[in-house]
Amino acid sequence: MKKILTISAAISAALISTQAFAAPKISAQSIIVNPTVSDLSVKVFVDRDTSGGQTASYRVGDNVQISASVNQDAYVYLFDIDAAGKITQILPNRFNSGANFLKANSTKVFPATGDTYNFTINGPLGLNKVLAVASKTELDLSNISAFQNNAQFATGRVEGQQQLAQALSIVVSPLPQNTWVSDTALYSVTAAQTTSTGSLFVGSSAPGSVVYLNGRSVGEANVTYTNLQPGTYAVRVTTPGYADYNANISVRAGAVVNLNVEPVYGNSPAPVQPVQQGRAAVQLRSGVSGAIVFVDGRQVGSIQNGGLNLNVTRGSHEIVLIAPGYRTFVQTYDVQQGGTITINPTR
Repeated sequence: MKKILTISAAISAALISTQAFAAPKISAQSIIVNPTVSDLSVKVFVDRDTSGGQTASYRVGDNVQISASVNQDAYVYLFDIDAAGKITQILPNRFNSGANFLKANSTKVFPATGDTYNFTINGPLGLNKVLAVASKTELDLSNISAFQNNAQFATGRVEGQQQLAQALSIVVSPLPQNTWVSDTALYSVTAAQTTSTGSLFVGSSAPGSVVYLNGRSVGEANVTYTNLQPGTYAVRVTTPGYADYNANISVRAGAVVNLNVEPVYGNSPAPVQPVQQGRAAVQLRSGVSGAIVFVDGRQVGSIQNGGLNLNVTRGSHEIVLIAPGYRTFVQTYDVQQGGTITINPTR
């Protein structure tokens, strides 16, 4: 008979002997980790990055395969956290009954060749994370996820990686040390491939900037404008208290053009301050030109001319830098005042 670990049992077990159990930690990236070195290991990766150390890229409409491997017999649980914080329980699911029990030194692919289902990327755009938790004891996830109606995959009762990590910490806290571990894989979701239109990202370091294309207001700055017909556009950026910015930009089919504007007042560069109450202007500096930048899972632009200007709410933000040939940079920063953040990814 399988042993099911319930939350009520976890509380009772924790009262018996606190020294025999590992207190899980939540990392700066809001991922649950076991602070105790374990002889159990798990690895999770996607088919476009089998190393698990980079960030694969998928477009809306692509299919993704997720793999997990363990060095000992273990129950494996897989969760996908999309850019909006929605959680999908990939494993276990209703397609593969009992498939989340993996034998030692084995690797399983979901979906595998011959399976009757696909994992199709449908958005939202941004950074996704796959969290794998391996345990020598079967876990009860009823307080974390549930199958809705006839759905084949369970959806999270919580939202966001922080809440998922906290909920999982309750489940694994009663487990003996060295009996559970976790791992993560990253992949980015971009817009579906198109050959007939292009995109334009207009960034501004000052708050309140408005973008005009060919004389028509299209919205705020720090936004990617998509489905633009190829051609030359007259771009104007207006910012209260600053001189208008004007430029002619060529948009090509299937490409994203990045335009980062430094508004000026008179003949002086626009100051980092003042900013709207509750926000901070941050200059992101990096020598990796073209590196894509994500803030809290949302793509906000790329490194051009050595930097990228951000305008964010005050508080904690996860910044991810992705560039071909470099290891993915992931770090959480507590932003309270305007300033400069320097990032130097490693190869």
